[in-house]
Amino acid sequence: MATDIVVILCTAAPDTAAAMAEQLVSLRLAACVNIVPVQSTYRWKGRICHEPEHLIIAKTTKAHVNEAVETLRSLHTYNVPEIIVLPVTMGYAPYLDWVRRETGENH
Repeated sequence: MATDIVVILCTAAPDTAAAMAEQLVSLRLAACVNIVPVQSTYRWKGRICHEPEHLIIAKTTKAHVNEAVETLRSLHTYNVPEIIVLPVTMGYAPYLDWVRRETGENH
């Protein structure tokens, strides 16, 4: 059973992730953003890279997803940032309601 809630995953440089999260929450484009340090391994321009990054996990609604993705893209320092949107198919109803309220969906 799908909901109107989505999770946005985005990796970013450690020195930019907090500002990106702050912007999403202050604009009410996300109810909550978690920032988790990760070690990423990827191929870029023909070489294997190993870099510390921060994984941004933003909870929002489908109604805000396009603006949230555009905001992340505009603040991002990477040429090709990882920005992935995943549907939330199920969750704790009071939490999902809180996400809706914090993003202005139930005002």
